[in-house]
Amino acid sequence: MGVMAPKQLRSVRARRAAVVAACVALVCAGTVAASAASARAHAAHLAHATADSSWTVYHGNALSTGVSTALSSISLARRAWTSPALSGQVYGEPLVFGADVYVATENDVVYALSAKTGRVVWSRHLASAVPNSKLPCGDIGPVVGITGTPVIDPSRSEIFVVADELVGGGPEHYLVGLSTTNGRVELRVHVDPPGSTPDALLQRTGLNLDHGSVGVDIGGNYGDCAAYQGRVVSVGETGSPRRIFTVDARAGDSQGAIWMGGAAPVVDASGNVWVTTGNGSVSSSGQPYDDSDGILELSSTLRLKQYFAPTNWTTNNGEDLDMTVAPILLSDGQAILAGKSRIAYLLRTSHLGGIGNGETNLGGLCDQDIDGGAAFEGSTVYLPCLSGPVALQVGTSPPSLHMVWSSGIGGGPPLLVADRVWTIGQNGVVYGLNPASGQVVQQANVGQMANHFPTPSVGDGLFLVPTATGVVAFHGTAS
Repeated sequence: MGVMAPKQLRSVRARRAAVVAACVALVCAGTVAASAASARAHAAHLAHATADSSWTVYHGNALSTGVSTALSSISLARRAWTSPALSGQVYGEPLVFGADVYVATENDVVYALSAKTGRVVWSRHLASAVPNSKLPCGDIGPVVGITGTPVIDPSRSEIFVVADELVGGGPEHYLVGLSTTNGRVELRVHVDPPGSTPDALLQRTGLNLDHGSVGVDIGGNYGDCAAYQGRVVSVGETGSPRRIFTVDARAGDSQGAIWMGGAAPVVDASGNVWVTTGNGSVSSSGQPYDDSDGILELSSTLRLKQYFAPTNWTTNNGEDLDMTVAPILLSDGQAILAGKSRIAYLLRTSHLGGIGNGETNLGGLCDQDIDGGAAFEGSTVYLPCLSGPVALQVGTSPPSLHMVWSSGIGGGPPLLVADRVWTIGQNGVVYGLNPASGQVVQQANVGQMANHFPTPSVGDGLFLVPTATGVVAFHGTAS
């Protein structure tokens, strides 16, 4: 079976919208423990399948599908606007809410830009960012500040970021909530886990929302130097006590970073949190599984529900072969896991299976690592290979994975918008690929990249591309 044609894609979008709406209804009907306001906010967050003018979370919605139906076409002939040069490098994806575009920088500055003109509406410098000379290793510089993509709660008109701040001569990490209207600070919570070494930690993933809480994932700096443990941290939007899940939690274990190429943790319709994990310190066969190099499903209270890791997980740990793609939860109950091993594993979400090989797997997908968020709809998945997106077709009877094409162009995590697969290259070019063939149909040079995994966004009739120190906007035609 080939990749779906545009007409089929539109049909699938309609069916997916119905499925999402049904899931939202179930969440609203079945969530007893959460407050009514929290349930409504969570349902709206899940239902935000990017058909409106907002883009409030990494890859567009809580499931991180990377699909938008808001635009029928995108013109790269000329720019709608280019933002001023911002203070600090941009690593996160631009967000859109109301009439503004929001972006955060490594200098610990949060900006609201006018969606109409790109001018600065407001900016807030939260703290002194951490000079990379203060860190034991890493590849972000000259300073490390806000790295992960923020998240916006529309019901509160509040944007949340995690800032790495220089405090008393050393780094500390804070979850900060700001008013989207004027940048006023409304929340400030210390998120470094007890007993951790903050200079060994990097908050690389995007943030997500789950029933009134903000999900924050933590890993190590590039190079995995110093002692750290991967963590999932949940903090109430009103500052309620933190919940923490720790990877490699046994005495003497370490690492197990959660970084996912900058993607956000995935939150399903029941409020469960899904993440993938990097290599842990256990590399000898026969030792108990340490939650590393796999996919984890956690409850909203961060209790481990189930997991999957390949049979060679200890070998992967020893060879630094992280799982680095955000969990891909398909609407038919299947899931896909992938990472630096360049193997895709097809799983069943209702029974991940623990240690094994999954329902099936497919190797040799890419020339380089597979890192970040995917774009997926129906049975078609576009994986974020650093050498360029790869299209997979997923079968159910029997479970199967079939590679349809490998683009060899771009490399940033893809989006599926306006019947194009969009990807940004480290060469500063954004490409629009034919979803059926992977051939380049559109392209434009936008300038230098700082982020190794740059990904665009959509909102308010615009197609938005982050650059090293700013945002470039192109006009789109509304669907």
